[in-house]
Amino acid sequence: MTGPGVEDLLRELLPQVLGALVRRYGQFEGCEDAVQEAGLAASAQWPVEGVPGNPRGWLLTVAARRFVDEVRSESARRERESAVSAWETPAPVPDTDDTLLLLFLCCHPALTAASQTALTLRAVGGLTTAEIARAFLVPEATMAARISRAKQRIRAAGGSFPPPDGDSRLPVVLQVLYLIFNEGYTASSGSSLDRPDLAGEAIRLARLVHARLPSDGEVTGLLALMLLTHARRPARTTPGGDLVPLDRQDRAKWDRSLLEEGMALAKASLGAARLGPYQLQAAIAATHADAVTAEATNWRQVYALYLVLERIAPNPMVTLNRAVALAELSGPAAGLALLAELDGDERLAGHHRLASVRAHLLEKAGETAQAYDWYRRAARATASLAEQRYLESRASHLRDPSHFLSS
Repeated sequence: MTGPGVEDLLRELLPQVLGALVRRYGQFEGCEDAVQEAGLAASAQWPVEGVPGNPRGWLLTVAARRFVDEVRSESARRERESAVSAWETPAPVPDTDDTLLLLFLCCHPALTAASQTALTLRAVGGLTTAEIARAFLVPEATMAARISRAKQRIRAAGGSFPPPDGDSRLPVVLQVLYLIFNEGYTASSGSSLDRPDLAGEAIRLARLVHARLPSDGEVTGLLALMLLTHARRPARTTPGGDLVPLDRQDRAKWDRSLLEEGMALAKASLGAARLGPYQLQAAIAATHADAVTAEATNWRQVYALYLVLERIAPNPMVTLNRAVALAELSGPAAGLALLAELDGDERLAGHHRLASVRAHLLEKAGETAQAYDWYRRAARATASLAEQRYLESRASHLRDPSHFLSS
């Protein structure tokens, strides 16, 4: 198996192996370190020697041995000798997948919400510390320290697997899955627009949670949102990997099976007693999916849903999206006026999304010179090469004399 194939396999198996080790030894930090070492060993050996017949068992055996060796090397070796002797022979690999329980463990109540999310992205989602830092808009060193402290707090709190049913950690678990999916759907950096492996993993985990909690409206809404959004992936890029915006996508390329499943789940989620942000976002995605063409989009419904979403979960990104919907209903000037209210929000200061939306609305308003400047600003503000190429192409289009002659 080649390098990329090994990477995909390890991304799937390492969280399962970590869950099995934590269940057996109960020491998250030490187990996580041992699993990472086993993963590194597999990355070096498997492309050369081939993937073993039972790759999960191989990883569990190697990780267990690394963990035992580390315990033996500690200063308290004598006090732990009796415990170590019971660990020397790794237990048979269990058939159950403990990834879901590992997900809830990473959202331990001893941690802050930010630490819960960061640790889960690292241990379960497979994101690097640098990728998580970009998602949180903090320096990489800050994120590395946060993840390290989170592991130490779980150890100090005597972390163990919690039951997912009715657990108070569920909102954080859903937030984590949402962040993993977003990083997979639109990568924060790199040459590719997306990382389908991460998006697929988020969907897989969301299905696990939904299977356990099928009547929870927000769980159902989140899964629906992921499926409806991921269904657009085949139409989001050109053969050369360039971004294609929603209003220019060939909707015949959208994945019909994902759309149908997502639409059914979105409808079911709205029947819950309480309405949450994931249900509303799923309803917005379903409205877009229901339109045969971009021009047929029910923007009045989209705008109304964003208004409700803004009331129950205020967020500058929600306001940003509402401005786009408002521009479709009342013209670009109305959208630009709403955007102006976000200029003082520090959470969006320098964010490429604010600059790109402003450029888009200025272009629609015929303010080509200003739109050009904002497209260039947006391109400089994003670390995604695919988004950079798209934004630069929009700017170049505005500088093309033929554009001005035709407008």
